[in-house]
Amino acid sequence: MAFAVSSITLFVLLVLLPLSATAQPYRNVTLGSSITANNANSTWLSPSGEFAFGFQQIIPGGYLLAIWFNKIPERTIVWSANRDNLVQEGSKVELFADGRFELSDPRGQRIPVAAPFRVGVAYGAMLDTGNFVLANTSSVFLWQSFDVPTDTLLPTQTLNQYGELVSSFSRTNFSKGRFLFKLQKDGNLVSYTRNFPEGSANYAYWSTQTVGSGSQVIFNQSGYIFLVLKNGSFLNFLLSSATSTSQFYQRAILEYDGVLRHYVYPKSANSSGGRAMGWSPTHFIPPNICLSMGMSINSSACGFNSFCSLGTDQKPKCECPRDYSFIDPNDSMSDCKPNFVPQSCDEEARETDLYIFEDMPNADWPFSDYASFPQVTEEWCRQVCLDDCFCVLARFFDGTCTKKRYPFSNGRVDVSVEGKALIKIRNSNATADSSGSKKSERSILIITGSVFLGSSVFLNLLLLSSIFLYAFCFRQRKSKGLQPCRVLPGLNIRRFTFKELRETTNGFEEELGRGACSTVYKGTIKNDNTETVVAVKTLHKMATEGEEEFKAEVSSISRTNHKNLVQLLGYCDEDQNRLLVYEFMSNGSLANFLFENSMPNWYKRLQIAFAIARGIRYLHEECKDQIIHCDIKPRNVLLDECFTPKISDFGLAKLLKPDQSRTTTGIRGTKGYVAPEWFRNMPITVKVDVYSFGILLLELICCRRNYEPEVEAESEMILADFAYDCYKEGTMHLLVANDDEALNEKRFDKFVMISIWCIQEDPTLRPTMKRVLQLMEGSVEVPIPPDPASSTTSI
Repeated sequence: MAFAVSSITLFVLLVLLPLSATAQPYRNVTLGSSITANNANSTWLSPSGEFAFGFQQIIPGGYLLAIWFNKIPERTIVWSANRDNLVQEGSKVELFADGRFELSDPRGQRIPVAAPFRVGVAYGAMLDTGNFVLANTSSVFLWQSFDVPTDTLLPTQTLNQYGELVSSFSRTNFSKGRFLFKLQKDGNLVSYTRNFPEGSANYAYWSTQTVGSGSQVIFNQSGYIFLVLKNGSFLNFLLSSATSTSQFYQRAILEYDGVLRHYVYPKSANSSGGRAMGWSPTHFIPPNICLSMGMSINSSACGFNSFCSLGTDQKPKCECPRDYSFIDPNDSMSDCKPNFVPQSCDEEARETDLYIFEDMPNADWPFSDYASFPQVTEEWCRQVCLDDCFCVLARFFDGTCTKKRYPFSNGRVDVSVEGKALIKIRNSNATADSSGSKKSERSILIITGSVFLGSSVFLNLLLLSSIFLYAFCFRQRKSKGLQPCRVLPGLNIRRFTFKELRETTNGFEEELGRGACSTVYKGTIKNDNTETVVAVKTLHKMATEGEEEFKAEVSSISRTNHKNLVQLLGYCDEDQNRLLVYEFMSNGSLANFLFENSMPNWYKRLQIAFAIARGIRYLHEECKDQIIHCDIKPRNVLLDECFTPKISDFGLAKLLKPDQSRTTTGIRGTKGYVAPEWFRNMPITVKVDVYSFGILLLELICCRRNYEPEVEAESEMILADFAYDCYKEGTMHLLVANDDEALNEKRFDKFVMISIWCIQEDPTLRPTMKRVLQLMEGSVEVPIPPDPASSTTSI
């Protein structure tokens, strides 16, 4: 990447450098001063009144402690102290008489902020540069907001080595987002995607390529933003132009879309362009972020299955292809999902005539390729993708056809992109009844009728008998492989004989686990030259209770298809034998992983928590028939060879009809995970699973069982009660006293708060699983949770 490199003399450099902060006028914030978050906010103003320090209400009841431009209608925020943790109305920031500078909630509980305790603080001040400082009696700055920027740089501000900007999540959500701008230790100035939501740097999509030479980023009063090199030269990397700070407000911000932009705003109507122009970008990097993302499947300007294009304002725009929609309608950078039934891989129900292609010229998704064919025609490319149930997108360029599978990523549409994308979608004018097998049957009837009308009586009778015999044999052949469940019509999973499963398990030799109503054995299914390891679950109670559990499990899980749910492969209901055949999960249950081995890695536990939440959300909101699992707990979450968690044991599951949102049923579940409404004769909703997940989430992040009788203090026996006590008293470190990773993890407190919301006794106050995931991912702020036993506020 080329930049204009100029050598500058020491004199010129000193002229361009920002003025010394200690030379700026300011108004002292005296010891004992405080500001309270409320609708009639007081603020600490800079001498000119151009900048203010105080609370801004971001959402109803949620406040950000921030610095903003105070003389423009937009009140544009340039810095915040609690971007990942909005505070409630009544919270207070105070500069104590002993020099402590603290933010506290309405109960007086201290909330960590970017400005820590500093010994020797004599006063604070909001400067006209937009810098808030804490100083001693000699006016030496002990701390300043310029040293800990959020997503914005201001004139006179510098970014030293290790300094970084982190984008906001969205235009209205100020929590940390998906992009990072950083001056590294090696001197290279780099823009990264973040490994969201974990937060580490992932893929570098822009850099100054100054390894070994970069020293400091400076935004001077003349409107230039440049990188000072160790040899005394500089790079004007943002290609900024001279703009007087006396006439224009200025800021450089790493925006939520990953682009670093330099903005100006006229201070008066006499300035060029007039006040009405508002914030106007002058320059930005990279010039086209849609094309900058192209080297890693885990980094993209937009979500999976979406595509990025530049709008007329030169800003990237994320969109879903035709017949796809955003998973989160409120987040335009989220993943896209198909709004149609994907093509079946069943040979007899491939239904190729039900699918068509949406042509997208100048479009490409560089990853997810799994087959490529040179020297072919576009028509051949369309047909080969149509015949392949795994192919969801084909790309054709210069005689080469490339097939892609889900999820397709790093999509971009731009005139510089050659070729076209062919996206397979379901034909909206087609119906599912036009399958190949039904066509065959209709053809047989037509031929039969034709022949019948032109033949003698004897031949007609003979032919009619043959047709009936053929039809009977045809249907028998179809039923040999995948048979619908006799108990629950309409399912399409394999039906085994008891003899087959006895041979599969070698006489039920190797036991994997045992419960009150069932035992699970390891087995091997042999098909041609392949062997598939499976788990065979036998139900002990063959009376009504066992029969109902069997029906529930087959009915619920056979209707699901999600990577975080255990896959049901088949069943047996021969005489009194009731068996279920599942995919084999080689790493056992989450309970074993958490409680019977050494403490698992914090980030692995966090990944598992996200995956389980997605699995439950799928059951509640994405299935054709809503499913309440009713028994979410670590023992019912299994881990595959990659430690991917999958929810299992649907024996207690409850199906809801399309017009139902609640049901009444007898108590189900496991002690410690059962929601209170089970015992109160209340209607049961999906919120019982939310309650159970809240308990499980606490167990995951604290790495201990919900009930531990062998503890020193009786108050610590029940984890849910102990967690709320620790939260209320500000001693949450006690929950993970022996877990250094969790102790040093900023998000630990947030996940405890989410758990407390999930276990509210009033089910109407618990969030949905969709909202739980938004809280976990950081796309929605976590409000202060109330006491679970006396809730009055919902989210």
